[in-house]
Amino acid sequence: MDTLGISGYPDRLSVQPGESVKIMVSTKSPSFRATMVRVVHGDADPRGPGIKEQVVESDVNKEYPGRYQTLPVGSYVTVPDHGALRPDGSFTITAWIAPTTVPGSKLNPVAYRRTPAGTGAVQGIVTKWSEKEQAGYGMFVDQDGGLGLRLADRSGRAHTVSSGVKLKPWAPALRGVEPGGVVRPQHVNSSGWYFAAVSYDAGTGKVGLYQYPLTGHPNDSEAVVTRTIEARGLKNAAAPLLIAAYQGGQDRPAGFYNGKIDAPRVYDRALDEQEIRALRRGGPAERAVAAFDFSQKMDTDQVVDTSRNRLHGRAVNLPVRAVTGHNWQADEQDFKLAPKQYGAMYFHDDDLGDAAWEPGFTWKVPADARSGVYAAKLEAGGNVYHATFVVRPKHGKPASKVALLVPTFSYLAYGMTGGLTSGMSQYSRHSDGSGVVYSSHLRPLTNLRPYASGPRGESRPWQFEADTHITDWLESTGHTVDYITDHDLHREGTKLLDDYKVVITGSHPEYTSEPMLDALQSWLNDGGRLMYLGGNGFYWVTPLDRTGAYTELRRHDGTEAWQGAPGEHYHSTTGEYGGLWRFRGRPPQQLVGVGFTAQGFGSRLGTGTYSRPLDRSPQSHDPRAAWVFDGVKATGPIGDFDSLQSQGGPMGEELDRADYALGTADNTIVLGSGTGFGDEYLFVKEENNTANLMEGGTVNWLVRGDVTLTRYPRGGAVFSASSISWAGSLFYNNYDNDIATITENVLDAFAADRPLPGAG
Repeated sequence: MDTLGISGYPDRLSVQPGESVKIMVSTKSPSFRATMVRVVHGDADPRGPGIKEQVVESDVNKEYPGRYQTLPVGSYVTVPDHGALRPDGSFTITAWIAPTTVPGSKLNPVAYRRTPAGTGAVQGIVTKWSEKEQAGYGMFVDQDGGLGLRLADRSGRAHTVSSGVKLKPWAPALRGVEPGGVVRPQHVNSSGWYFAAVSYDAGTGKVGLYQYPLTGHPNDSEAVVTRTIEARGLKNAAAPLLIAAYQGGQDRPAGFYNGKIDAPRVYDRALDEQEIRALRRGGPAERAVAAFDFSQKMDTDQVVDTSRNRLHGRAVNLPVRAVTGHNWQADEQDFKLAPKQYGAMYFHDDDLGDAAWEPGFTWKVPADARSGVYAAKLEAGGNVYHATFVVRPKHGKPASKVALLVPTFSYLAYGMTGGLTSGMSQYSRHSDGSGVVYSSHLRPLTNLRPYASGPRGESRPWQFEADTHITDWLESTGHTVDYITDHDLHREGTKLLDDYKVVITGSHPEYTSEPMLDALQSWLNDGGRLMYLGGNGFYWVTPLDRTGAYTELRRHDGTEAWQGAPGEHYHSTTGEYGGLWRFRGRPPQQLVGVGFTAQGFGSRLGTGTYSRPLDRSPQSHDPRAAWVFDGVKATGPIGDFDSLQSQGGPMGEELDRADYALGTADNTIVLGSGTGFGDEYLFVKEENNTANLMEGGTVNWLVRGDVTLTRYPRGGAVFSASSISWAGSLFYNNYDNDIATITENVLDAFAADRPLPGAG
């Protein structure tokens, strides 16, 4: 984040006139300037209209003192300090653990490169230790990769004991075949579980460390260490009990653990080896002062203590829940049907939920504010950052019969891509190689802003920047449009859509929830008209948590950035099955007539031709469809000019096709297709049952993009552009081109209070 000079985020992605939005800001500069703007176009590519923003007069437009705020990455569980967690001296800690970043282990290629033997950071497992006080006790992964015990005796002297035997990590990723061995996040190894225990007898100074692999083969790293140390009594710490971390020197969690933890327990006495072996065999947690069951309340951040003390805790920074535990039998895939086999939580040292920054200022949206994309434009030391959000119309008071559905779920999925070390997107891989499941809006989203592709648009516009190709076309051609978000639609459903005759999508609305699909389907059946101006939409099952702060993904069986683990394909937030909507029986073709079929990427400004023009179909001359092409000048390929998205035409990057077997309606007319792609365009993985040589665009006829028109009952309809590059083609010749003409024809006809041309 420091490379940006200044960054920030709003506390809400959608706000109404009259409501307030807090803007969180971080900069090392002594001061910064804020200006509220309405963003019309956010792509700085000099071939296009450039950055276009309208200043909003406000008393918050001024200088503010700068404040540097960091991102508190690392997930853990915190339990408030309590007398029951301050034993008189003796204690025992037990837990099932599956570490993933054991220092120096070659079993995890990511961890091995990151933490060579002897230099790895100590990782807290279950700790009541304060580095600042040099007091307390805890169980750790030590810097050499073995099980560790740390305590302070009554004199305040600190003691550290290690098992001396390196733990073997669970490997959540494989080395890939790409140059440099890029990691493939695929969970394949389940033999990394250990029953771990440490004990201390404060009367004798005897300590015990017990490191039992769940399976003896191929894991030979069992260790039992007992010895007497020069310690008596225990100096307790005022720190909270932390799981997957310990309290660092600045009274903040540190030493974050990577991997799974299951059934952590604390006892206020020293258990002997026989008792510990009984617990390993599944014995009850009798007389434990704390016994945490992560299988309860998995859709929340609450952590339940089942002991008599009820020392409930809170999960911080979104550790992954609804993951398989040490006792998963592989006979059940749905955690709801076997919750006791899902008693683990998966922690990462780079998880982030809520950055929890202090606000720089608060803006109250004027009562007469026009709906649109807004941002707090933040400037410091010659750097600019836009903290972006949407001003929607007031409930029940639309200003237009046309709405732009801003794909905020997709913005969250991609929100931290681009190589900035400022957090994770749902395309990222954690430091241990596993994929990122959750994405929160309570942090800077570096892609959700103008200039995200560079000060001169040097890289490919994606998501937000690409969507401003649509917003500028709407504004420049005089269309009044309301702006609503995925979050609004998820919460309000058809009640929100019923205000509109037409809804327009963004360029890549890939991530959608069940309530969103239900609302769109119902609205279309009731006469709504949808303009799907993108490609690869309505693809991934994407629930929103109950607080509305973060989305969740369980990727599998799709064209994907990572692959979820066996037994972990159900979402913790809602309990629903994840993956592609097509494998839930709701392929995109059923909703919009087309679905994802191919993708290909090249240099945005390179010499290759990566996108293609549109070839009109014979069916498009049918009176039911011919009106779409009114005013089109081309007699051959349509849109044979560069898109701001990529070279070559409007059909490119990610493409959809009609397929009647997958649910395309019988009345759907394929207006035209983009074909003739090279082998840099590949057929989607989910339709490829075997490895073969028929994946590229030169040999596979399914590598194409179909522009379609589908009619729904009661005058409803869907126009599908079926290409991410479509929106980037609108601007050519200052919006005087055939792609803009087609899109304008559809919008005018869809917005009219009459049947579509050729109907009946």
